[in-house]
Amino acid sequence: MQQIIRHRLVSKERLFLKVNGFVLIAAFLLSGCAGSGPVKNSKSTYRNGMVVTASPFASKVGLDILKKGGNAVDAAVAIQFALAVVYPNAGNIGGGGFMVYRAAAGETNTLDFREKAGAAASRDMYLDQSGAPIVDKSLYGPLASGIPGSVAGMVAAHQKYGKLPWAKLVEPAILLARKGFPLSAQQANELNGLAAQLQQLNPDGTALLKTGKWAPQDLLIQEELAGTLEQIRDHGKAGFYEGKVADQLIAEMKRGGGILTKSDLQQYEAVWRKAITGAYKQYQIITMPPPSSGGIALIQLLKSVEPYPLKRWGYQQDSTVQLMVEAERRVYADRATHLGDPDFYQVPTQGLMADQYVKDRMSSFNWSKASLSSAVKAGEPKGKEHEETTHFSIVDQAGNAVSVTTTLNGSYGAVVLVKGAGFLLNNEMDDFSVKPGAPNMYGLIGGEANAIAPGKRMLSSMTPCILEKDGKLFMVVGTPGGSTIITSVFQTILNVVEFDQNMQQAVSNKRFHHQWLPDLVYAEKGAIDSLTRLKLESKGYKIEPRGPMGRVDAILKTKDGSYQGGADPRGDDQWLGW
Repeated sequence: MQQIIRHRLVSKERLFLKVNGFVLIAAFLLSGCAGSGPVKNSKSTYRNGMVVTASPFASKVGLDILKKGGNAVDAAVAIQFALAVVYPNAGNIGGGGFMVYRAAAGETNTLDFREKAGAAASRDMYLDQSGAPIVDKSLYGPLASGIPGSVAGMVAAHQKYGKLPWAKLVEPAILLARKGFPLSAQQANELNGLAAQLQQLNPDGTALLKTGKWAPQDLLIQEELAGTLEQIRDHGKAGFYEGKVADQLIAEMKRGGGILTKSDLQQYEAVWRKAITGAYKQYQIITMPPPSSGGIALIQLLKSVEPYPLKRWGYQQDSTVQLMVEAERRVYADRATHLGDPDFYQVPTQGLMADQYVKDRMSSFNWSKASLSSAVKAGEPKGKEHEETTHFSIVDQAGNAVSVTTTLNGSYGAVVLVKGAGFLLNNEMDDFSVKPGAPNMYGLIGGEANAIAPGKRMLSSMTPCILEKDGKLFMVVGTPGGSTIITSVFQTILNVVEFDQNMQQAVSNKRFHHQWLPDLVYAEKGAIDSLTRLKLESKGYKIEPRGPMGRVDAILKTKDGSYQGGADPRGDDQWLGW
């Protein structure tokens, strides 16, 4: 088991390229913006709205839509398509995701545009003759791809809540693709590091490859992607799931041994689902139901720590860290057993979030020593019924809020661009339990509830979330980060509500993570000080350093009614307000 975990984590590292760099932006592209982030000690106030995304270009697109009279959903649609151009490692039209929506008047809804397995998918499709997982088979190439959901999701969101004409929302992405945008240092390094794999999996070339090396400020022009976006602009959902683009996608499947068909594309639908909610003190949590595991897990985590005096103990102190780790250990054990696509598996949603169940789960840990994950199994609730993702948060002038997390799964997905169409395929099939009990690329263990089946949505850790305080909008938050998504959102919320940090501080501060298996506490450099580390290690906690966790993008509504942005310094992320 540990050997498989290490193998998959190594594969994950090949997908998630850890590079350093700072965004370099032409000044004219940011002209007219009221503010940008991260900014420390800014005295400016933003009362009309705010967007926070992984890219300054996408943030500018979103803010422009708000200024033109669009609402939060309009801005979300425009940002989603813009990110497919300017943030190709996770922004997408070939992937999927989740949206949490809260109207200014308090109405809530969630949209599931998660990818699905094709009709020809089978339970053992990624196993060898001895029944062992073939790791790369679910990670690279067209066979790793589920049916994309992003375009259907944006169409469904716009039809239900949109205000501006559809074409106006897609047009900014087309211009960015056709005219190009200057790469940041981080993006140039990523593309250079991925060049050999891109060449291997795309022998006819792609816009993401060039002769020589990419450098900061080089223009990335994507003519094929612009053409695909024009089809979507002119024909909506049919512009992607039917016609020319669908033919190109299926041709790519046939070239690379994928299994998706035209019928799979035509039958795909995004699904509106009732939000799941939970209380933490005076805060109401509004988040995503399954097939996201994030919503249930986040509410379980908050309920697990609620009875304890975190504020008095203090930020990242030994008791605080120990409590959070023990809660995470139990929640991720539950995730492995009880979570899956609710259309295929009866998820015990209310049982997992029940106060008494959470209390009982936390009663088994001992303050004097670490629990052993080998001894912590999933509970028995009553009423049984990947790192490169991207997140954006939006609040419009009326106070409507949108929290969207979207993904290709691994960085640059399956590392295959559809020939002639210019968009990347996802590798979301790895988010299924390729073999129940075996880890995926993030080391997460899955069970029967998340086994592969035709037409099934794979389990996700994505955790788009909106918080209310005393019945009013308080925070919009989410992050990429694979298995660390849930714990990053958890920590960010606690940083604000328990440790009195402003939004940027809460997003920027160092993070730690535990996911049941492997039985390690992963910690960013500086997340746990040396004295706290010694105290925890004396109790048996194994703490292992690792690179950046997540890229949280969040908005906080302050007491005076203005908006405060948090854009993660781990990437090129930026908030813009007006």
